[in-house]
Amino acid sequence: MPKIPFWIFIVLAIIQLSAVRVDIMDIDASQYAEISREMAETGSYLELYDRGNEYLDKPPFLFWISAIGIKVLGVTNIGYKLPSILFAFFAIYATYRLGRLLYGEAAGRMGALIFGTCQAMFLMTNDIRTDTVLMSWTIVAIWLLKEWDVHRKLKYLLLGFGAIAFGMMSKGPIALMMPVFCFGGDWLMKREWKKFFEWRYILGILFAALLLLPMSIGLYTQFDMHPEKMVNGTTGLSGLRFFYWSQSFGRITGESPWNNGAGLDFLYQNMLWSFLPWIFLFSAALVINIAKLFKQKFRALPGQEWMTTIGFVMAYLALGSSKYQLPHYIFVAFPLAAIMTAALIKDFTEGKYKQLYKISIGVQWFIAIGLIVGVALIMFYVFPASGGMNIFLLACLMLCGFIIFNKKVQPKVFWVGAVTIMYANIFLTNHFYYKLMDYQLGNQMADYLHQENIPTDDVIHYRMVDPLNSFHYYAEAAISADSTQITSGKYVLTQDEGLAALTDKGYDFDIVKQGGCFRTSELTGPFLNPNTREETLQDYYFLKIK
Repeated sequence: MPKIPFWIFIVLAIIQLSAVRVDIMDIDASQYAEISREMAETGSYLELYDRGNEYLDKPPFLFWISAIGIKVLGVTNIGYKLPSILFAFFAIYATYRLGRLLYGEAAGRMGALIFGTCQAMFLMTNDIRTDTVLMSWTIVAIWLLKEWDVHRKLKYLLLGFGAIAFGMMSKGPIALMMPVFCFGGDWLMKREWKKFFEWRYILGILFAALLLLPMSIGLYTQFDMHPEKMVNGTTGLSGLRFFYWSQSFGRITGESPWNNGAGLDFLYQNMLWSFLPWIFLFSAALVINIAKLFKQKFRALPGQEWMTTIGFVMAYLALGSSKYQLPHYIFVAFPLAAIMTAALIKDFTEGKYKQLYKISIGVQWFIAIGLIVGVALIMFYVFPASGGMNIFLLACLMLCGFIIFNKKVQPKVFWVGAVTIMYANIFLTNHFYYKLMDYQLGNQMADYLHQENIPTDDVIHYRMVDPLNSFHYYAEAAISADSTQITSGKYVLTQDEGLAALTDKGYDFDIVKQGGCFRTSELTGPFLNPNTREETLQDYYFLKIK
């Protein structure tokens, strides 16, 4: 099986780093950016606030690293995004190391590149959320614990449990459950009962508990000591119970009020786009491995590993049982899916599954052509590009063709997908997302305030439909929504309903700026169609009260 050259990872890193050019997207990413900015400004690292309000939702690790980035690099795109992008690189490296342990050097590299080039990874380096860091710490924990399983060195055990703790500080107990699913399933298939009862686990648990202590203290002092606080519309909340139980397991038991009616098939439906261009190969690998499980009566044969397959299946069932699901919930298991896919391609190169290989080649070409056509639609129709960008597009397409059709570049079933998805995301990031941000109100209005030197203390937002999270971040202040402050000389950002209300109340004002905006995280066909785009925009008005 040919080794993936190192230079392709350098190209991938450059594409993903280019995401720092794109403004932070509403709704979640910009909210997390604003929480991080406030943390950097106030120095409150254990008690979390969102525009001055008590915040009890996500754990603090993303906010910690982003606050450090903002401290060093300023209230900028790179200040918020770079730390998480570096963690994405860490996840790719850990996937390589785990894949190498399980299937050898070549498969490890291929698994890492499959993971690094799935569409979810490009999305996560553009739209930074807690999942990027969670995914990184989780696969790092699994890799380090596998190193301990193989080499029995205590440092790997302690570092693995440390990674679990940091994963829990990123998005909760799923960071603990993922290694449990992987190793529990693998040891069960191998009947390695003694590994379930190692006394050294106590050392790892104590080390993880020590690392979790600062966050737990912050939750206790902010919420458990103050049951009178109104948080998320209710009082008497325990921050510790919310974090360690309600926010995760409570969505399965029904204790959590969150429920969007998503079924068990929801996550796989979204994998059809988020694990492109590898979804067909992964699905084939999953079916083959599950069939083996039944054929072997759930008993591993010598030389087999089951941590990736059982780890993925158990994670999917757990996450898919939640009453509330979003597409990115399954991303934490994508490193395992990537290694499974690489193992199947390794089998292809060894002459196995010849008929499936022929079908896979056709499917990969179909996906590749679809990606190329999709990029052409974006560049020539959705957001028409300039002449220079189109020349660059053509040059990149010619380079892709040279790599794909070079007989020395093997296996084709891998390179067809890898090259075209990287090609597509050069232009998704540096053209599509970049142009899309022109329609996001928050960043555009913050730029206007800076250009016109308008003090943020003089600005109020009133009856806004747009979420405006990015407005606070880029304005470098929590913009007030207190309508009692609307007095002479103040500026008001509002939309149609607010404009009508101010008029009815008898306010006299000048419209300083107006335009149209769109919720960029909720793309629709009419918005993407330039002929109907104007009809989808929401009007906004920036007023100066006389």
